[in-house]
Amino acid sequence: MIIRDALPADAAAIAEIYRPIVERTTISFELDAPDAAEIRSRIRRVTRIYPWLVAADSGAVIGYAYATQHRERAAYASSLDVSVYVDGAVRGRGVGSSLYATLFRLLEQAGTFHRAFAGIALPNDASVALHTKHGFEPVGTYREVGRKFGRWIDVAWWQRELRNGGACGEARTSRMLRC
Repeated sequence: MIIRDALPADAAAIAEIYRPIVERTTISFELDAPDAAEIRSRIRRVTRIYPWLVAADSGAVIGYAYATQHRERAAYASSLDVSVYVDGAVRGRGVGSSLYATLFRLLEQAGTFHRAFAGIALPNDASVALHTKHGFEPVGTYREVGRKFGRWIDVAWWQRELRNGGACGEARTSRMLRC
């Protein structure tokens, strides 16, 4: 398995990993699975500032992880949200953990970001275990914050400090690795 930057050419494979998560689970709050064109647009938009990584095995994308803006206001610039998704056929084999380890290393090397946040739709024991393993601590739970498949869903919020994060102070960056 290799982990590398996501490319627009990976959009179709990413869409195929994400589609069953959207269509069959409450892990994602999207109601309609985005197609490859939409994923391609997201990759281009996100990677202007943040990393988006894919895990590939024998050339096939089997998982992905990325960081995005936490909130819009300027004072939130050193905080970000993170997500990781893995193809159902390889879940439980360390792909998500490897993606997160690489993502956090990149974010910490950047020195720009201070804290990462993750929202976990409940229940999701595997995601809670993954985030705990990577140093996340629970912040709180939004009760009945989303509605999908005819039921209300709680979302637990988790946070993790990024070592060396925020070293650039309040600098705005045009690309994550530049301060």
